[in-house]
Amino acid sequence: MSHLDEAPSPQTPATSGPSRDLRLSQLTKEYASFTAVKSLDLVVPQGQFFALLGPSGCGKTTTLRMVAGLDVPTSGRISLGDTEITYEKPYRRPVNTVFQNYALFPHLSIAENVAFGLRRRGVKDTKQQVADMLELVELTSQAHKKPTQLSGGQQQRVALARALINKPEVLLLDEPLGALDLKLRRGMQLELKRIQTEVGLTFVHVTHDQEEAMTMADTVAVMNQGVIEQMGAPIELYENPRTTFVANFLGQSNLIAGEIEGREGDHVKVRVQGALASVPGDRAHSESGTGWLGIRPEKVLIAEAGEPIDAPGDVITGGYVTDVSFVGVSTQYLVRMPWGQELMVFEQNTGARAMLAVGTKVDISWRPEFAFLLDASQDAKAGIEEE
Repeated sequence: MSHLDEAPSPQTPATSGPSRDLRLSQLTKEYASFTAVKSLDLVVPQGQFFALLGPSGCGKTTTLRMVAGLDVPTSGRISLGDTEITYEKPYRRPVNTVFQNYALFPHLSIAENVAFGLRRRGVKDTKQQVADMLELVELTSQAHKKPTQLSGGQQQRVALARALINKPEVLLLDEPLGALDLKLRRGMQLELKRIQTEVGLTFVHVTHDQEEAMTMADTVAVMNQGVIEQMGAPIELYENPRTTFVANFLGQSNLIAGEIEGREGDHVKVRVQGALASVPGDRAHSESGTGWLGIRPEKVLIAEAGEPIDAPGDVITGGYVTDVSFVGVSTQYLVRMPWGQELMVFEQNTGARAMLAVGTKVDISWRPEFAFLLDASQDAKAGIEEE
């Protein structure tokens, strides 16, 4: 029987009094040939929508399975508030899991699927609780249908209702939207966030999809090779990445080699291919030697060579357009610079001027406050996913 349908035991402490944050302390999972999770320290505040984001094999699902009780840690502790649950049986934890494949019972109606966990615990009158749950996930009219009669998005909401009806303290979501097509997935992202806000439970969401994590989560932890590279609010991670892996995995970045000339006031000066660029001190994660100056493609301004650039900042001349992609809301350019590197420039299609053609000589610019600076010892290609 799936752990998803198990209910927390009656002995589970109620959610009252002291905060019931989920804490992972020095959590490690080793296998014979590799370490999946390395000494992970993490606090998920009670009631937060928290995302573990990373590529396949980074350790995020293993972490989730240890919290669920489906994998036993090699070492370390898992606790909810003051209650340690590291070695507690899955069904005795106040935790439920929603999986990518939904795991619904095909022979039961939607209402019976949702009621399953309650009935298993001997709750006789489930009608009102089931009705409330179906209303929450907006499936009241589908109560008597079978799972095969519903769309993928509707089935996902049934799985969610079936987990939530058990009133877990923590809901674990393992790539819950992975089986849905893009348009449906975007709709479900907003739906999941609405439900989490309404019920106020702690959601821990595992995903490899950056947009999914940024759309829904209050806090995102970016995992790589068993460790957390950086953790914070989505905007903080995107605007001010601290490693090349985070800069590349969360969106796209231009990383340009430069010589760090040192601090000047509250900025750090970097010599980039002959031009002098400036980076705010709180976005400079290296202050000497060589570094990677980073700038997001949508923060780069572009104009034909010699033409004025709107709100100019640090300007580099001598590039030419090598590729143009029209993607509706924006036009994406590749610009080859004099030193041979191709930089990405995403320009919003406001209609202010015509699209630049391949071969056009251009200057590029960006505002110093949008740049960031990383240690050059890091791999500039870390976090770039192969197509």
